[in-house]
Amino acid sequence: MTTPALWSAQAHMPSVIGRQINVVSAEGAYLTTDTGARLFDGTASLWYANIGHAREEMAQVAYEQMKKLEVYHVFGRYTNERAIELSEKLVSIAPIDDPKVILNSGGSDSIDVALKLARRYWNHVGRTDKKVMISREGSYHGLHAYGTSIAGLDFNREGYGTDSLVADTERVAMHDAGAFAAAIERIGAKNIAAYIAEPVMGTGGVHPPQAGYFEEIQRLCREHDILFIADEVITGFGRTGEMFASSRYRLKPDIVVFAKGITSGYAALGGILVAPRVWQPFFERSANSPIYRHGTTYSGHPVTAALALKNLEILEREGLVARSAELEQVLARELKAIESHEFVTSTRVGGFLGGIELSSDVSAELVTDQIIERGFITRPLRGNTIQISPPFITTDQEVRDLVGAVRAVLDASKTKTAAIA
Repeated sequence: MTTPALWSAQAHMPSVIGRQINVVSAEGAYLTTDTGARLFDGTASLWYANIGHAREEMAQVAYEQMKKLEVYHVFGRYTNERAIELSEKLVSIAPIDDPKVILNSGGSDSIDVALKLARRYWNHVGRTDKKVMISREGSYHGLHAYGTSIAGLDFNREGYGTDSLVADTERVAMHDAGAFAAAIERIGAKNIAAYIAEPVMGTGGVHPPQAGYFEEIQRLCREHDILFIADEVITGFGRTGEMFASSRYRLKPDIVVFAKGITSGYAALGGILVAPRVWQPFFERSANSPIYRHGTTYSGHPVTAALALKNLEILEREGLVARSAELEQVLARELKAIESHEFVTSTRVGGFLGGIELSSDVSAELVTDQIIERGFITRPLRGNTIQISPPFITTDQEVRDLVGAVRAVLDASKTKTAAIA
């Protein structure tokens, strides 16, 4: 059997060989495949195509920047105009006061940078025992070594001969602040470096926070001197109806991790926002000031930074963050209506991202395959859940049509189940 050269991401390769969906072009909220099929992008690719696909002005910005300065690093004394401009823009919209900005190549990079910084900070201030990172069951924080180690999705940690590639990681129950308090008691606050969470859990099944949860988490972090890291890789830049979910849920993190929506996927970019408590020791004018050894080859890439700036301009100019908030209400109404279906156990919305959790009678993976046949892309998540998170340029009717396609497939599944019975 001939096998493809490309090793697909997160794929059981024998299951996808010969079944790949080859996307050859896109425009707005729609994709076209090599077979000519036109598909509505109901997941904004992997949660990021917020302004829609194939915008001419984004291509023009990249072209103009490439003609002027296509690339140069930001190591040591070197920098470039676009990286400076983007950092200043991020400071102006950040959910924390007076942050510093570290730029790199994506979300997984940024998670490692954030967690290493937490360790480096505590080591510098003499709290060398503070090493443990606490995350939540069901969480997803990328697939680099640190992100894999703190993952609350057990299948991302399997097969390496250890439960944690990086030592000193712990996971606690998703919605239970008491479980975090118990972990502090068991591990000892003097040993815990940071707590990290997605404001709205994404890949784990779309779980918005329960009332009072993050208030108690932040209280515990303050009381026990534990850094709080918000993973806004999915939620940042408008997905929850505000520029950052930290603002919506009144979070004051020590570090914010971002990626995805900062460029709407037009280029690979991620980074972190660092609160003064953490960055100040590294900026003090002293011969003894520590160095934080962060940096990837493409950190501060001028073309990527230019695209991020244009993306943020489009979000603001077209009011797309406010539009995301409007679309959340449309999606919430449609999901509420589908909850009565016998194959739906619950629905969840946290911003313009929703999850439809299915009963054990049907498979989310098979259902999403059948939804594609109706011209819509959705995605199976943990907990037999279907992901819905279209671009912000989506119309109200397209949301209704998308959820309608889910219902139609579930109805067809109902007929098949009845026939088998």
